[in-house]
Amino acid sequence: MKLNIAVLPGDGIGPEVTNQSIKVLKAIALMFDHKFTFKTADVGAVAIDRHNNPLPDATLDLCKSCDAILFGSIGHPKYDNDPTAKVRPEQGLLKLRKELGLFANIRPVKAYDTLLDKSPLKQNIIQGTDISIYRELTGGIYFGEKHLSEDGNVASDLCEYSREEIERITHLAFKAAKTRSRKVTLVDKANVLESSRLWRKVVGEVAEQYKDVTLDFLFVDNAAMQMILNPKQFDVILTENMFGDIISDEASVIGGSIGLLASASVGNKYAMFEPIHGSFPQATGKGIANPIASILSATMLLEHFGLFEEAELIKEAVDKSLKLNISTPDINSKYDNVTTDKVGDFIEDFILNPNDTNMNFTNIHLGQSTII
Repeated sequence: MKLNIAVLPGDGIGPEVTNQSIKVLKAIALMFDHKFTFKTADVGAVAIDRHNNPLPDATLDLCKSCDAILFGSIGHPKYDNDPTAKVRPEQGLLKLRKELGLFANIRPVKAYDTLLDKSPLKQNIIQGTDISIYRELTGGIYFGEKHLSEDGNVASDLCEYSREEIERITHLAFKAAKTRSRKVTLVDKANVLESSRLWRKVVGEVAEQYKDVTLDFLFVDNAAMQMILNPKQFDVILTENMFGDIISDEASVIGGSIGLLASASVGNKYAMFEPIHGSFPQATGKGIANPIASILSATMLLEHFGLFEEAELIKEAVDKSLKLNISTPDINSKYDNVTTDKVGDFIEDFILNPNDTNMNFTNIHLGQSTII
């Protein structure tokens, strides 16, 4: 298969982790006789610095001309710490989602058996957790009309949804549930918000078309509590933009690190794949950023194009790296010299040599492996 992939590394650790995904995808292309072409463009704070625009026209044009987008992260303290900034990195990402019609964000949450002790939650609570969160991405309060009074003392943000916006992501969530444990939980605030009451009405109507899938409802405050008390109860979570943003970040503690969580943002025509973590500017250039979320995002890219065998091989490589403690300091306290690059190197080597990769893996930590 031939794929043209737009690469938007972005800010902070974005370029470091994205480089590992590219490395892994190139190994997959070599092993399975694919041709993946990568073209890089600016977005976020780096784009503001270079072009005075968080999403330059050239970047948007590149994304529209490619088959898929591999995204890093955006954000910089000089903007994060300045609430008065008129141009912000996040505006580039929001515009990109809107311009490309990326209305569904899909975030898998899994508790790896080898990392159960890394989570702040009890092992018996999180073991076996396997959730897929479907977050609506181009509507709601993030995109609604915003208003600030002339005296600067009153502000408002409009949360608005249409039936069409709700229906299209609901169908995706129910179709996904049919391939999993056949359960969808709608997270809303229908006891207070009119927009949530519309969500509950429309989702209930769509559910009638999927008789073999169970539909449950939870208010978002209860859902946040249940995510900590009993995350295994969830299969597919369906929710609106802001609730999904918050719930999925909360769910990151289940796996022990937000550096493990991948995501896909898809629409009718375009698709983008990115880790859910931020730019983590404090770690930039130190080699401690966890690339696994970005690498697993690359597996979602492959699955999007039906390359399931290739995606499964990457997942096997990730599992092996975690079992062998070949991981960055956020989840690995046993070895202190495993860098972002070394994690990517190991996973690349596993793909190229799946039967004998680093059998004497201690050498990796001593810097003796030929892949380092």
